[in-house]
Amino acid sequence: KVKHQLEEKEGKKFDVFTAVEFKTQVVAGTNYFIKVHVGNDEFMHLRVFRSLPHENKPLSLHSYQGSKTKHDELAFF
Repeated sequence: KVKHQLEEKEGKKFDVFTAVEFKTQVVAGTNYFIKVHVGNDEFMHLRVFRSLPHENKPLSLHSYQGSKTKHDELAFF
């Protein structure tokens, strides 16, 4: 659901976009930290925010980190 948001921010399309790991953090909603394979040996770490149900807002890409590898630890950021 956030692939198009990342493509817009990066200015390119991703043929491969596969989540391989995730962590959650409960705040006033939920932060999802997701390691995504984007092709070849490239990975990105995404922070996606899901608001509380009564707010009825879509998932939003809050921030991301590029130039990651398969073995980089997925950490809160």
